[in-house]
Amino acid sequence: MGRAMSLNAQDEDLLIRQGFEDLSQGRAAQARSTFEHLAAGGSSSPLTWLLLAVCRRNDREPAGEEAAVDRLLSLEPRSVRGLIMKGDCRMRGGDNSAARQFFRTALTTAELTDLPPDVLPEVERARVVLRQLDDRAHAKREELLTARGEPPEGWSPRFRQSLDIAAGRRKLYVQQPTVFTFAGLPQVQYFDPDDFDWVPDVEAATDEIRAELKALLERRGTEDFRPYIQDDKAVRLDSNKGLVDNKEWSALFLVENGQAADALIERCPRTWQAISRAPLPSIAGWGPTVMFSLLKAGARIKPHTGMFNTRLVCHLPLIVPEGCRFRVGNEVREWREGKLLVFDDTIEHEAWNDSAEDRVVLIFDIWRPEFSEQERRELTALFSHE
Repeated sequence: MGRAMSLNAQDEDLLIRQGFEDLSQGRAAQARSTFEHLAAGGSSSPLTWLLLAVCRRNDREPAGEEAAVDRLLSLEPRSVRGLIMKGDCRMRGGDNSAARQFFRTALTTAELTDLPPDVLPEVERARVVLRQLDDRAHAKREELLTARGEPPEGWSPRFRQSLDIAAGRRKLYVQQPTVFTFAGLPQVQYFDPDDFDWVPDVEAATDEIRAELKALLERRGTEDFRPYIQDDKAVRLDSNKGLVDNKEWSALFLVENGQAADALIERCPRTWQAISRAPLPSIAGWGPTVMFSLLKAGARIKPHTGMFNTRLVCHLPLIVPEGCRFRVGNEVREWREGKLLVFDDTIEHEAWNDSAEDRVVLIFDIWRPEFSEQERRELTALFSHE
């Protein structure tokens, strides 16, 4: 048999197929001989090195296996099988830190790749192994911190979250505005309502706001509500195209992009009075937006992100049956009537109404608290449609 480098692509492919057939039929020695021959000839086929790594693993040759895997990954860095095998090699070599990185990369790559069915069990195995390695690493950190006088029960919230991210227990979610990104802002999912001095006044008005809402519903039902996503907005919420022109998620706007619905505000004076205490961004043709948002029984709003990270979004829950949930980033919360949620809508979020009744919240946007007066002026000048 000649050297592999003298073979044309068709002959090399035939040898790989023969070697694979031998391996599948239990002729391990013959298969390995074929792949060693191809490797010695400098084969540039990732499959050669993958199958050679399998042969060497079966023959319990860890160094040889890892060398073949390294060559595979040099040829195909995004090989999910190769990344998993490299993680196995590092774990057997006692380097759990590197093993975790290879398994994590393999899983991330797998999410973005259309994998053949035979690879899926390996992906699931890698997921289980990574979870075990992450748990061990977290336990060691906890033990070390406890020995140094910092036990888990005393950890600050941000420190605990950081360790959860390091342990793979929480995903790192960041702002992903679809239109405009303001640099240097903190990555916060939910903001603490206690940090805003206007919140008590808004929450105290909940019963009156709900009464105004119910009066509107008794007068015309949901006739004046319109689908929140319309054809011209579909690009904003690509994952929710099923809700385009669909009243399962609908809104009744007191103010939309800075344009006030005066007749509706006249019928909801207490609502407007309460919301006016918040730092609403007054920008012609842009903001604020204030609306009653209705999510019908059984409806779901799929994960999406907002357009601008220059604002925060507030939810004042008014009618919330059991079974309604809201996720921002890692954290799922249930709306509680009369308790504001303040969040960054450019961090991935979604909502469910798993109840048998409609859910209604009052939604409005506010300036981010980090902005200086100069930054507010600059953004107003930028976004204004005048």
